[in-house]
Amino acid sequence: MANTAQATKRARIAEKTRILNVAQRSHMRTVVKKVLVAVAAGDKEAANTAFRAAQSKLDGLARKGIITKNKAARSKSRINARIKAMA
Repeated sequence: MANTAQATKRARIAEKTRILNVAQRSHMRTVVKKVLVAVAAGDKEAANTAFRAAQSKLDGLARKGIITKNKAARSKSRINARIKAMA
């Protein structure tokens, strides 16, 4: 447990940040899942639309440091490969 006022405040802020990051990661997974569902259904138009949203979300989280730049690039590459394989 925190022994000083400053440490208590930092612990409080860290917990708020953790909750926000968990929510952001969860939303990212949902957006990526929408792309994969559209690919599985064979709907190329919906997959491309969902991919644009996923790409934006992944880039935003990488910029904020919630996920690494390489994870964002890897995820986008894998999703894009699945979309291209539909053709």
